[in-house]
Amino acid sequence: MALIVHKYGGTSMGSVERIQNVAKRVAKWMRAGHQVVIVPSAMSGETNRLLGLAKDINPDANPRELDQIASTGEQVSSGLLALALMREGVDAVSYAGWQVTVHTDSAFTKARIKSIDDKKILADLNAGRAVVVTGFQGVDPNGNITTLGRGGSDTSAVAMAAALKADECLIYTDVDGVYTTDPRVCEDARRLDRITFEEMLEMASLGSKVLQIRSVEFAGKYKVKTRVLSSLTDPLMPLAEEMKSGTLITFEEDSTMEAAVISGIAFARDEAKITVLGVPDRPGIAYQILGPIANANIDVDIIIQNQSFEGKTDFTFTVPRADYQKALDLLKNNVQAHIEAKEITGDPKVSKVSVVGVGMRSHVGIASKMFRTLSEEGINILMISTSEIKISVVIDEKYMELAVRALHKAFELDQK
Repeated sequence: MALIVHKYGGTSMGSVERIQNVAKRVAKWMRAGHQVVIVPSAMSGETNRLLGLAKDINPDANPRELDQIASTGEQVSSGLLALALMREGVDAVSYAGWQVTVHTDSAFTKARIKSIDDKKILADLNAGRAVVVTGFQGVDPNGNITTLGRGGSDTSAVAMAAALKADECLIYTDVDGVYTTDPRVCEDARRLDRITFEEMLEMASLGSKVLQIRSVEFAGKYKVKTRVLSSLTDPLMPLAEEMKSGTLITFEEDSTMEAAVISGIAFARDEAKITVLGVPDRPGIAYQILGPIANANIDVDIIIQNQSFEGKTDFTFTVPRADYQKALDLLKNNVQAHIEAKEITGDPKVSKVSVVGVGMRSHVGIASKMFRTLSEEGINILMISTSEIKISVVIDEKYMELAVRALHKAFELDQK
């Protein structure tokens, strides 16, 4: 008998029929003798609907009240799932995050989990119940309901698995695992049987939206065995088959991974590039440029500073496209004159493409192969960033899909 945490996304909970299918699947695990904790998301589209109502009433809605409103989506889906489980003959109980308790900090709309009280859950599990706990939410030290930000149910589930020392955390979603790249961009994309936490962390941070990045960080930190698999399969499929489906996220590389130098191609479409030209090359200049950007809550990704020439240098960095104009205006109005920069230019239509793989550690020539492949397709590289297990390039967005397909083929990711 194992203790398993199931997480179901909004699509999996999107209708009465799908909730009933989730209940059938959970009941199958329970009848096999396993203890099961289920962490559901709100029904598909519900969180957007609730937040839309809030913004219609007050465009400058208070974050505390937004969390109060948004948290109800998961409470509804949890209650509905508990009822569906009861109809399947399973003794079930649902809890909101503030009833268990999931303790968080007070950063409304983007709170972080501090700890989880597991006594109530363990008592219910030992009594033979299925326990449904709302994802995406918790409670701060002052008793306020908080939410964890988009995709927070993934983090809730992994944190729950860590607190309960679960044998495995199963993330059920509308895709059947982690792919070598997005199948919508490259039809030769292949589902991976397994991937390391490090690779998954890079894939998540580089634009792969299969899992929320914080959930991967949590899983790696607390060594939570995690599997991504589909909720759209037959809920009554044999348990042995289901337990081996999807993609397993592993702690360590194994001998079979040695052969796979690259595990996947990740990409981010909506990037923008800003260049500050003719900056005096002096200590603290990077902070003077990026400090105001950080204070405006704008994320900066790739950063390149050119070598100094005659006491001047150029400074280039990327930001999310949605923040491009805000960042550009901030630099031109508040920073340019202060730092005596010659000019500030930008390009809001760039994309980032990355090759990811733990095999890079022991193989040379990955970068040259990547650059040669892009060159043969006539794709100009605007920026380059590297780490131990990834190489990222910034290119013109119109070449992004071509780059992904070319690199996928060059690194033979379509082959097992």
